[in-house]
Amino acid sequence: MPGPFVVPFHGDAELPEKVDVVVIGGGIIGASTAFELADRGMKVALCEKGGIGHEQSSRNWGWVRITRRDPREIPLMAEALRIWPTLAERTGRDLGYTRSGIAFACATEKEYAQHEKWLDNLRDYQVESRMVTASELETLFPDSRLGAAGALYTAADGRAEPQRAAPAIAEAARDRGAHVLTECAVRGIETKAGQVCGVVTERGTIACEQVVLAGGAWSSLFARNTGLRLPQLKVKNSVIRTKPLEGGPESALWTEGFSIRKRQDGGYTIADGFRNIVDIVPDSFRYMRDFLPALGAEWKSLLLRFGGRFYDEARIPNRWSLDEASPFEYCRVLDPKPAFSLQDKALDALRKAYPVFEKAEIAQRWAGAIDVTPDAIPVISPIDAVPGFYIATGFSGHGFGIGPAAGRLAADLVSGRAPVVDPTPFRFGRFADGSKIEIISGF
Repeated sequence: MPGPFVVPFHGDAELPEKVDVVVIGGGIIGASTAFELADRGMKVALCEKGGIGHEQSSRNWGWVRITRRDPREIPLMAEALRIWPTLAERTGRDLGYTRSGIAFACATEKEYAQHEKWLDNLRDYQVESRMVTASELETLFPDSRLGAAGALYTAADGRAEPQRAAPAIAEAARDRGAHVLTECAVRGIETKAGQVCGVVTERGTIACEQVVLAGGAWSSLFARNTGLRLPQLKVKNSVIRTKPLEGGPESALWTEGFSIRKRQDGGYTIADGFRNIVDIVPDSFRYMRDFLPALGAEWKSLLLRFGGRFYDEARIPNRWSLDEASPFEYCRVLDPKPAFSLQDKALDALRKAYPVFEKAEIAQRWAGAIDVTPDAIPVISPIDAVPGFYIATGFSGHGFGIGPAAGRLAADLVSGRAPVVDPTPFRFGRFADGSKIEIISGF
């Protein structure tokens, strides 16, 4: 099943001998980090094993939201809401960003009260967000039959085009002098006296003093070969893209049965608003203790599956030497098969709730592998055990919207600037220093 069409990007032919920083991973997090570093005058190489933005960064819903975020992410997402409107001018490219609003429908009065309580998290921020009644929701989404008690509506939220964003940001990094290398897997890090001194790629060695791992769903495997334990699993979400449709809403909408957002071409992105598939793989057992609290909190929304993916991942080596081909060279792009049944249920629920979508025609289906941490917030952190090594991963399905701010924070840590927000909640050490792993609801 081919993934979504991504704006073509041609990587550099020449491998640089030396740079200040190598960023591993060409999704929106890696591209944003490289862009911010290059914008500060640092010499950067962005290395991607496949194509820029070809995995989850082009397969997500395209939402740019602060609504229902984990409170620990809100300061960083507030920064992202300030950055997104500036990116078209800064990059010189169209990312499809629109401040269109997002509504989270409340099926019951109890859910309405939960969402209303969540609003307290925004009290210290200048963000336009409020509760709307059932009748106001009908005004926002005319001719719908949502049957909701109301909704949490954030006018400050918006959308952008995932198939455009990462390539546009990577091109802007190259405009500022960054080397952008596609089909160029990084096999591992080289150190001298314990300090980062370079990376080994499939095309040769790049000398550097700092490395940022922004490898998404591949980050845990890369870290393991570096001698680090990074608890991270993959969750599969499946998406439908429709052909252009007249009469649909401008604002994005979430309900338990479906989620929708308008696309730049006039079509819609549609997905199940609640359920995701979790393939049971060897890492499921490796990190079982870390993820038990999350499983207990989210078990209703997680569909566990045992199948061929277990054996596929069991064959992947956990360790390899830097003079041999790495697993990243054997699988350039994670392109999981969509869950047709979940997609069809979401589309059926949408058509019952919103009759205009009875005319919607499916243009494409795809799925993506979401990189998830035990507490569902990312790691954006230096690695004390390997000076010069940083990790920015585990965005747990929230990475697209927060990506530009996450890249800025990672760049702050690398360049020694005062961090744009307090990075403490995102420290790598929280998984090993005895800290309690907290699962904080988005309500």
